[in-house]
Amino acid sequence: MNTLLRFTAQNYRSICNQHSIVLTPRNNITDQPKANIATNGNTKYLKTIVIYGANSSGKSNWVRAINQMCRMVRRSNKRDPGEPLPYEPFKLDETSSSAPTLFEAEFLIEEEHFRYGFSYDKTNIYSEWLCKILSSEKEQNLFLRDLDGIGVDATLFPEGIDKETLTTDNRLFMPLVAQMNGTISKSILGFFFGKINTLSGLDTDGLEEITKEMLKDQKPGVDKMKSFFLRTQLGFSDVAIRKSKFEGANYPADIPDEAKKLLDALNSNYIGEEVLRVESMHGIYDADGTLIEKKSFDFDDMESSGTQKLFQLSGPIFDTLEQGNILVIDELDAKMHPLLSQELVRLFNNPESNPLGAQLIFTTHDTNLLSAGLLRRDQIWFTEKDSQERTDLYCMMQLKLPDGTTPRRDGNIERNYIQGRYGAIPYIKPYND
Repeated sequence: MNTLLRFTAQNYRSICNQHSIVLTPRNNITDQPKANIATNGNTKYLKTIVIYGANSSGKSNWVRAINQMCRMVRRSNKRDPGEPLPYEPFKLDETSSSAPTLFEAEFLIEEEHFRYGFSYDKTNIYSEWLCKILSSEKEQNLFLRDLDGIGVDATLFPEGIDKETLTTDNRLFMPLVAQMNGTISKSILGFFFGKINTLSGLDTDGLEEITKEMLKDQKPGVDKMKSFFLRTQLGFSDVAIRKSKFEGANYPADIPDEAKKLLDALNSNYIGEEVLRVESMHGIYDADGTLIEKKSFDFDDMESSGTQKLFQLSGPIFDTLEQGNILVIDELDAKMHPLLSQELVRLFNNPESNPLGAQLIFTTHDTNLLSAGLLRRDQIWFTEKDSQERTDLYCMMQLKLPDGTTPRRDGNIERNYIQGRYGAIPYIKPYND
């Protein structure tokens, strides 16, 4: 089992100061549903986290930050010496615009507890660290890196010995050791390679290939996915994959000859390749409303954009549930009815549909989730920009209301949020001002 416990970022896009998303439950509250908490070994964690905030408040930058850390780790060994690093600091103050960006993740691999992170600018890795956290909460430094070099603990991290000088200024040390068959580093590299997936709910094109492959190969989770389609009553009674060979594309009649020649040349590389088309099954009825037959239709032509988005997301979602991984989605609610968003969250919170304790982190504007009884207060987070346009990130349980109390678990969270009691909403000037 792989579990994310904390993610920290600093000086990345609008995230200027250091903030952390925390996925461990607070011990001082007894919020329901208790099933939203899972256990990996002796460590309790939250299966879902939601982030609310006004447009341009920086919520999407947290999804980007998680993705950026994963990409840095995944691409490190492929980076050429001297190749620029993907450096996007906070640019609205003179100090941060040239200071390092920092990312750190605290996570469990099976029951082993690690903290790994690094800081960097456009040309250099400034620092890098890997620590193991013991059950007593004491930390052991496996290796520490700064601009002067890399220090490896020979007892705790022998796989790193004699490799300290092999990395370049723009490459990370941990992926290098993993490439050389280091046991601990390989497991950590695998965490960033295969266990965390980030998606945009606004741009789901291409994700349908994952769903198609699940249907074509009848991969684990496909039956649960089809059951989900039926339970949410999207209008079709079944979906299936039709295989065919690519024979060329159809173009509009008025396409210029030069463009057609160019497209023909590009498409010629794919002639004879297998093409997967999705078909949805619908009933055909007579004048009295009696079902007389069932017929298959092309999914893209027949189904709404919202249904297509849900189909596109379903492959990654049910694969994540099946594998017990971590899924991060920006704008989960885009094009979807609030009840569908609730059902997706319920899939992760419910132990029956999520027996392996997979995790979902997502951003949304859908306030209906706040009144649906699906989330504990420590699962609800907010982003808000200050007067210097820096993104602040805070959990509902960090809030202090005007009377000095924290938000009540039995309060009307949705109404209070809309009324601005928690911040993180747009402030709109009256039309006549």
